[in-house]
Amino acid sequence: MASTKNGACGAPFFITIHSMPATEIKVTAAGVVAGKELLIPTGEQGNTLPHVQDWVTSRLKARSPVKDVSAAVLVKGIKQWAAYEERVGSRKVRTVFKIT
Repeated sequence: MASTKNGACGAPFFITIHSMPATEIKVTAAGVVAGKELLIPTGEQGNTLPHVQDWVTSRLKARSPVKDVSAAVLVKGIKQWAAYEERVGSRKVRTVFKIT
């Protein structure tokens, strides 16, 4: 008998992948809260992408490594965000996305 990869009750299961559009936002640093850097959106928005991974992939193809720093920051007024840091010359640039 062939084995199948089914759920616990024997029925097949499916994984649904949702589209998570991401909008680049401008932020300003406002200090540290609970060991995390607090960022406040300025209201300016940049590009909107179908998924934040599209931006990461484009940076990696350009051989510009990025570091995910989402766990080290808090963005005021936004429930879901992604923050990345990359080196440009001798300075670090932080890019923040609002995930909708």
